[in-house]
Amino acid sequence: MTDRHHHAHHEHRRRTSLLHRLTHLLASHSHETADKVDPALESSAPGMRALWISLAVLGATALAQAVVVLLSGSVALLGDTVHNAADALTAVPLGIAFVLGRRAATRRFTYGYGRAEDLAGIAIVLTIAASAAFAGWTAVGRLLDPRPVEHVPVVAVAAVVGFAGNEWVARYRIRVGRAIGSAALVADGLHARTDGFTSLAVLLSAGGAALGWRYADPVVGLAITAAIVLVLRDAAREVFRRVMDAVDPALVDRAERALTRVPGVRGVGELRLRWIGHRLRAEVAVVVDGDATVREAHRIAVDAEHALLHAVPRLTAALVHADPEPVPGAADPHLPLAHHAAGPA
Repeated sequence: MTDRHHHAHHEHRRRTSLLHRLTHLLASHSHETADKVDPALESSAPGMRALWISLAVLGATALAQAVVVLLSGSVALLGDTVHNAADALTAVPLGIAFVLGRRAATRRFTYGYGRAEDLAGIAIVLTIAASAAFAGWTAVGRLLDPRPVEHVPVVAVAAVVGFAGNEWVARYRIRVGRAIGSAALVADGLHARTDGFTSLAVLLSAGGAALGWRYADPVVGLAITAAIVLVLRDAAREVFRRVMDAVDPALVDRAERALTRVPGVRGVGELRLRWIGHRLRAEVAVVVDGDATVREAHRIAVDAEHALLHAVPRLTAALVHADPEPVPGAADPHLPLAHHAAGPA
C-alpha cells in the first residue's frame, strides 16, 4: 500500500471513529433519569405535527367552501362552512395540551401536566355533542320549513371537497393518535369525521333537490345527526376510559409476563397502569427472596423496571416495590397498613 493510500485509509478510519463517537454522544440512552423527559417530547412532536397539518387542510377546505358560498348563496353550504371552520379550531386546546404536557413536573404538579390532554379530550367530546345538537336542530327546522337548494352542481362540488378534506384529516389524526397513545387526538379525529358526515349531508341533500325532492335536505340531515351521535358515543367512551385510568387488559398481561421472566422475581403482586396524557406509568409489587440484601432487592427492582420499559409500549416510568417472600407462620409485613386500606369508618 502506498503512503498516499495508507494516509487516506487512516484518515477514513479516523473520521469514521470520530463520527461513531459523536453519534454515541448525541444518541439518546434509554432509562437514564435525565432522559426520561425525551420520550414525552418525541411522542408529542408527531401529535403537534398532525394538529398543524390537519388545521391547514381544514382551513383550506373551509376557505374553498366559503368562496362557493359567496358565489352560490347556499345557506346549507354556509352552515357547513362555518361548522368546518369552527371545528378546525378544536386543534387549539389539544395543541395547548401537548405543549403543557412537555413541561417538567413541579412540587405542585408532581406527575407533570399530561392530564391537560384529557381535559382537551373532554372539550372535544363536548364539541361533538354540540355538533350533533346543531345538526339535529337544523334538520328539524328544515323539515318544518323546507328550502330550495340553488346552484346544485357547485354546491355538490364544494360538499365533496368538504367531505374529502375532513375524512383525510380524520384518518390522519386517528392514525397518529393511536400511534402515540393519545385518546384526545383520536377523539379529535372522530370529530373531523363528523364534519365529513355533515358535508356529505349537503351533497346528498343537493342530489335530492336536483331530483325535485323538497324534503331531501332535512331527512338526510336527521340521518347524519344519528351518525354523529354514534361517533360521539365512541369518542366519549374512549375519553371517559382514559379519564378513569382504564387501560387495555392486554397491557397488564404483557407487563406480568415480562416481570415473571426477570431473574430473582418469585411472584408478581399488585400491578397498576395508568395513562397520563399519552404516556403510561406503572406501579407494581414483586416478590423476592426474603433473605436477599437491600442491594440485591434493589437490583431486582431495577431489572424489573427495565423489563417493563422494554415490554410495555409508551411506558415512561415504573415504581417497583420489592416484597419479601412470605414465610409460613410469620406475620404479614403489611399488617400495620391494614386499617388504612379499609378506609374511614
